[in-house]
Amino acid sequence: MEIKNPIYDLNFLRQRVKEKRLDAERRLQELRKELKGDFEHKRKDSRRISIVEGSFNAVTDGAGSRYISPFALALGANNTQIGFLTSLPALIGNFFQIFSSRAMERFSRKSIMILTTTVQSFFWLLVIVAGVLFYFWGAGTTISIIYLIIIYTVLTAIGSFYAPVWSSWMKDLVDPDKSGVYFGMRSKVIGFISLIAMLGGGFLLDHFKQTKVFIGFFILFGICFFARLISSQLLRKKYEPELSIEKDYHFSLLQFIKKMRHNNFGRFVIASALLDFAINMASPFFAVYMLNELGFSYATFTIITVSSIISNFIFMPLWGKFADRYGNVKTLKITAFLTPLVPLGWFFSFFLFKNHAAGLVPFLVFIEFYSGFVFAGYRLTQSNFIYDAVTRQRMALCTSYFNFISSIGTFIGATLAGFLASQADLVFGISIFLGIFLLSGLLRIFFALFYMRRVNEVRMVESFQFVDIKERMKIMTPDRLWQYLRVFDFKAE
Repeated sequence: MEIKNPIYDLNFLRQRVKEKRLDAERRLQELRKELKGDFEHKRKDSRRISIVEGSFNAVTDGAGSRYISPFALALGANNTQIGFLTSLPALIGNFFQIFSSRAMERFSRKSIMILTTTVQSFFWLLVIVAGVLFYFWGAGTTISIIYLIIIYTVLTAIGSFYAPVWSSWMKDLVDPDKSGVYFGMRSKVIGFISLIAMLGGGFLLDHFKQTKVFIGFFILFGICFFARLISSQLLRKKYEPELSIEKDYHFSLLQFIKKMRHNNFGRFVIASALLDFAINMASPFFAVYMLNELGFSYATFTIITVSSIISNFIFMPLWGKFADRYGNVKTLKITAFLTPLVPLGWFFSFFLFKNHAAGLVPFLVFIEFYSGFVFAGYRLTQSNFIYDAVTRQRMALCTSYFNFISSIGTFIGATLAGFLASQADLVFGISIFLGIFLLSGLLRIFFALFYMRRVNEVRMVESFQFVDIKERMKIMTPDRLWQYLRVFDFKAE
């Protein structure tokens, strides 16, 4: 009787090979699941860290950027200089964004962010030097303001340079179908922190106004230094997915401009730049009008200004949910048509309360609250539309081109308004600022009507009818309303 050796039994060998292959495939699937689970866990943690990091940076916004114009006014800046303080940093800062995508080819996004934000934090100490020049060394207003414009321009340029890098990084951490909810919630938390910082800053300045107001500014900008430094170090804890950049991803700014009119994203950029031109004719001068023309205290100025921040962080999540369901373009168009009422409200406030000064402040608080409601949706869906319309390889590039072209509108609008305000104090018997506010409102109406309507949605969304709002309001209970408007919700899913 012949006994077969299993080693030479082909059927047996085939079976063993099949079992080994199945076992390897099973282990590979388990490894993939484990890696995917680890990847998702890192992304989730990074989204939470981004909220904490953004909260510290919000202190810089609330206690620093919001008080740059009042600081310049305390140094004796005129209307033209205030215009340049707004327009020049935006233009030069966003020009440097063009080089962000090239930097990402050579360095990791995390390393770029950590380096630039750390350097940016120290520039808040250099902002304080403008006050030292004016108050301690006896430098004139002109020298102090020129120095402040230069330093603040560099500070803003650093922030503008890393903005596309941050956008590209966050695009890898946030799922596209949840971007509206996440960024709405993130902005809500950040807005709340910025609100607290600005409120504290306003009352701090009001406390020192009767003695030495520059001490209050020094304290605020010192806080900004520490807050931005902490924020930059938190970036080290965030996970950065590997970014593979295609060879042919890059196209020049000139190539982009030539094709702008013929593609959807280009038309979006044109409409945004024109609206930013109209918006920034008025927005830099609300502070000047309140502090110089109306003679408001820092506390009153702060109360009026923070009402927009309160509204912003309340309504940002609502706009995010609305945009996720009905589309970013629909939200952009609705909010663009609502923006003209802000400067027009400021314009008509003079006539409504000319003989009833007691009602002026509450009315301006309402106008700014409305402004926060509108711009919560407008700014959120501007950035979210770019997330939808652009591939991850071209995110930084397209974001930089969008911001630079929009900043041209900002520069022209703020500079033109500053020039007009410096030519005369009155126009047709009213403040020149009221005339600028009226012109800003009319231009916003024109650009929203004729340019924003040319932008189309890039993803599948539900159709929206205004009757939907009426139906939702019928079932809106206090509990449902709280679920929509709750402020403290830190889930970073």
